[in-house]
Amino acid sequence: NEFKEAGLPIISIDTKKKELVGNFKNAGCVWGKEAEQVNGHDFPSQSDGKVAPYGIYDVNRNSGIVCVGKSADTPEFAVDAIVYWWETEGKTEYAGADRLLILADAGGSNGARPRMWKKQLQTQLANRLGVTVTVCHYPTGCSKYNPIEHKMFSHISNNWAGVPLRTFETVLNYIRGTVTTTGLKIKAYLNEKNYEKGLKVTDAEMKALNLVRSKVCPQWNYTIYPAEVSA
Repeated sequence: NEFKEAGLPIISIDTKKKELVGNFKNAGCVWGKEAEQVNGHDFPSQSDGKVAPYGIYDVNRNSGIVCVGKSADTPEFAVDAIVYWWETEGKTEYAGADRLLILADAGGSNGARPRMWKKQLQTQLANRLGVTVTVCHYPTGCSKYNPIEHKMFSHISNNWAGVPLRTFETVLNYIRGTVTTTGLKIKAYLNEKNYEKGLKVTDAEMKALNLVRSKVCPQWNYTIYPAEVSA
């Protein structure tokens, strides 16, 4: 597409399955001298918390970052992770780029419907960082075609299969240690910020967004421009 041909950044995003942190069974097999002793039941009350691994996969560079959140998986959390990627990787690897293509599922914190997702993209990416953001959502039931699922998340799952995720550091280390023969590299960090669920965006705030929908499947495809840019 035009982004790839122009050398512009393309990221595939999603939240991996949430995981309880503690002495719990993790599906899969791993070689060891003796069996691991884990709790027989996954009671949240016996855990140290639940993590939401939010992934950002750089399609052009076969690399990624996972933001391991300890709070709710909200649109604010999702956009904070994207901003972190842009500030630590994107603006350096794509020096001078002022456009970004995001591939995302139709549901979840970065879904096609949440108003807060669009508002956060407007304020945190477009306005604050001067990045024009084009978002393409995969239709409901088509998330398997989202590159991050088979290019990154599946390899993380294979890497920690059978390993009890007893600590947050274990989660981070197994994500960072995930590699493939094609050269996949993943960074990971812990986000301990508390995110509030259910925050509302008014009709007036939505009208103020500098958002232009595509002619093709406009409910799933749109571009958000910086506020001062004429769309």
